[in-house]
Amino acid sequence: MADRSLKASQQRQAKVMTAAAAAAAGSPGRVAVPLLLCALLAPSGAYVLDDSDGLGREFDGIGAVSGGGATSRLLVNYPEPFRSEILDYLFKPNFGASLHSLKVEIGGDGQTTDGTEPSHMHYELDENYFRGYEWWLMKEAKKRNPNIILMGLPWSFPGWLGKGFSWPYVNLQLTAYYIVRWILGAKRYHDLDIDYIGIWNERPFDASYIKELRKMLDYQGLQQVKIIASDNLWEPISSSMLLDHDLWKAVDVIGAHYPGTHTVWNAEMTGKKLWSSEDFSTVNDDDGAGCWGRILNQNYINGNMTSTIAWNLVASYYQELPYGRSGLMTAQEPWSGHYVVDSPIWISAHTTQFTQPGWYYLKTVGHLEKGGSYVALTDGLGNLTIIVETMSHKHSMCIRPYLPYYNVSHQVATFTLKGSLREIQELQVWYTKLGGPSDRILFKQLDSLWLLDSSGSFAMDLQENELITLTTLTTGRKGGYPPPPKSQPFPRSYKDDFNVDYPFFSEAPNFADQTGVFEYYTNLEDPGPHHYTLRQVLNQRPITWAADASSTISIIGDYHWSNMTVQCDVYIETPQRGGVFIAGRVTKGGILIRTATGIFFWVFANGSYRVTADLGGWITYASGHADITAKRWYTLTLSIKGYFASGMLNGKVLWDNVPVKYSRNGWAAIGTHTFEFAQFDNFHVEAAR
Repeated sequence: MADRSLKASQQRQAKVMTAAAAAAAGSPGRVAVPLLLCALLAPSGAYVLDDSDGLGREFDGIGAVSGGGATSRLLVNYPEPFRSEILDYLFKPNFGASLHSLKVEIGGDGQTTDGTEPSHMHYELDENYFRGYEWWLMKEAKKRNPNIILMGLPWSFPGWLGKGFSWPYVNLQLTAYYIVRWILGAKRYHDLDIDYIGIWNERPFDASYIKELRKMLDYQGLQQVKIIASDNLWEPISSSMLLDHDLWKAVDVIGAHYPGTHTVWNAEMTGKKLWSSEDFSTVNDDDGAGCWGRILNQNYINGNMTSTIAWNLVASYYQELPYGRSGLMTAQEPWSGHYVVDSPIWISAHTTQFTQPGWYYLKTVGHLEKGGSYVALTDGLGNLTIIVETMSHKHSMCIRPYLPYYNVSHQVATFTLKGSLREIQELQVWYTKLGGPSDRILFKQLDSLWLLDSSGSFAMDLQENELITLTTLTTGRKGGYPPPPKSQPFPRSYKDDFNVDYPFFSEAPNFADQTGVFEYYTNLEDPGPHHYTLRQVLNQRPITWAADASSTISIIGDYHWSNMTVQCDVYIETPQRGGVFIAGRVTKGGILIRTATGIFFWVFANGSYRVTADLGGWITYASGHADITAKRWYTLTLSIKGYFASGMLNGKVLWDNVPVKYSRNGWAAIGTHTFEFAQFDNFHVEAAR
């Protein structure tokens, strides 16, 4: 009887080999899919998976960050059904990435990598819980996965919290109140329960503030909201917690960024949960996918980190901004509806579709003898998921930190199930091979692996850059939709009159704020043609995270535009000192916005104009008198062709054929001279590459 069972097992495994060979058809010379081999093959390494001696740490899930900053900016402008399809690939269980958690930026009005996100409290007596798009995104995620874990983290803060200083800890109670109001607003206005809250992204923490935040959360009945600290390095937060018992009690999770799969002794000694609370941040090609696959396993193996969170969720910002295409997938063309389901989505699925927060790692996890790693998790109810990766050094380097050299080579790995796992007879098999287009296989289901012999062993023939999930769960699925529309450049002719009575989002489509906040505005003082406008709403510099410019600016269009005409109605609200601009060929954004060059046409309430080659106004092409004052509408027109530019005021030439030396191409833009109120209307751009 035992002989017949062994023979049956070998026959079933032979079927898997046949299926694998069929999957690799068209790849001459070798089979490109790992063959699940019978234990008769000579193994390179033997590994035991055993729960007899208890389990390892509790698994807290795989997630991603929206924000830090404005990384989902273009997503909200996608037409249906494409917007819903993108969201399904990210959040829908057993479909795509099937993320367990979502971390969002608590908008603070400052530049936080690829743009600014609006605060719920621009000013001390101002509260609005419908600004921006993170509320909408959390609701869409929750709609698809009611169990998704939600987190909030500030990067910047509105300026009023600093009381004249660029520092959020001037008044600890006031800053704690500001954060708690965001959590309460999420529940009151959107029925969203925030599970975790952070301190200040990648900036110094204040132990007294963390304790004050915990106190205020408890006072407001938010005992269930847990604190992550400090979303920076392992130190000094770990040693501070060991020396301060009240701080230790206040912090639930130590979150480190880009830890390189390793932790430190002090963090381990706290006994707290350890997370890689921001990681990845790498272009989402196959090398980026290799980075993601490697760290999802090795963050736990090397560093006992039970959650890994990718920056960023979806690359939905202009690609030429910093860290272009560094999301799990790409959706940067709402005007065409085009998006790309990049390979990191399917790398995520290897873990997320076959585990849940609350599962436990086995103690028996580790590295493969010839390179690569394996982890195993269980729900304690008989289910088991094993994830094996063999990502090579060359094809799994993340953008940071430095990755020491290691080697991966062909190997046959034999795994043996022991303890209660010995009862498992069948494992579903999901397979990915990263590489060139002819070799790439993403999240393909192979035939089941049957374990009918008494040894509980199976062998795997492993090549470089492979990811294999073996699981008792039968719910996995590679979801899909018909191909989205083809990629198209931003329309060369684009208009927006901002005539939206009840806007669903506070920001106008396709404008990407880089300093300041530009929002739809109802101008009650003008019931006529400028009743609905776009307004820059900050009158104070925020507590910055990055190097915000001194002038506010919002960009739009195609970075490759060269010759263009930009026209916009403008309204300066600040007498004498106020000023606004329109611009073309703007070259920089995000954390580099202070160094942006282009052709900037400024007008000022004191009756002057300037034409500059940069946002900072260091290089002046032309200047002079203009019949301009505050509290009146004017139409500005900027025409750029080749090495010359011209400007008109209310349809009359103000300056003409001025030589322009810098910036061959770039975005169009609008903005203000300082952090000041100003309005814009009837924006129009005509461009030619």
